[in-house]
Amino acid sequence: MFLKICGITRMEDAEHAVEHGATAVGFVFWPASPRYIAPSTAAAIVARVPSSVATVGVFVNEPVAAIRRAVEQSGISTVQLHGDEPVSYASELTQPLLRAMGVEAAAATDWPLDTTILLEAADRDRRGGTGTRVDWGKAESVARIRRVVLAGGLSPENVAEAVDQVRPWGVDVSSGVEAAPGVKDPARVAVFLERARFALERRGR
Repeated sequence: MFLKICGITRMEDAEHAVEHGATAVGFVFWPASPRYIAPSTAAAIVARVPSSVATVGVFVNEPVAAIRRAVEQSGISTVQLHGDEPVSYASELTQPLLRAMGVEAAAATDWPLDTTILLEAADRDRRGGTGTRVDWGKAESVARIRRVVLAGGLSPENVAEAVDQVRPWGVDVSSGVEAAPGVKDPARVAVFLERARFALERRGR
């Protein structure tokens, strides 16, 4: 089961998410994001996260060499590509990969099947964390043929319905559980994780 709380900038938010059942926490290493955290700063948080929980670094159009440096600096276990990176990155990086893309692109993607597709509302300027919902009908079609993590506009209020309709491998939320960009609302995080976990278990995920 993949339950990811993304846009972590504070130790207390990471610890709270893990305590309430998150199986992954995400750190945005894109300087233009309001949720940006430097890899060297994230390292202290990553070091406190149990090894059973995936620590995900989010990158936008960084060269492979820069991604490798950030992985080394931060200690993250997983790389999420959120820009226009070519499929060659799949063979150049050794970490497990999440590849973010819109549902239309995902339906015709040539990324390897062992690359998990993160379905996100396409936004070339903000690159995620927009609160914009993807088309769940189209997302369900992709989830039938690929391992999919559903993101984009999820919240405690709609995550169970989203899982029931799309049947993804996992879910990812950022703005839907925030008090402010990069600052999580503890109550919303806890409710999101509880409802998402129940829905995924019901679907055998």
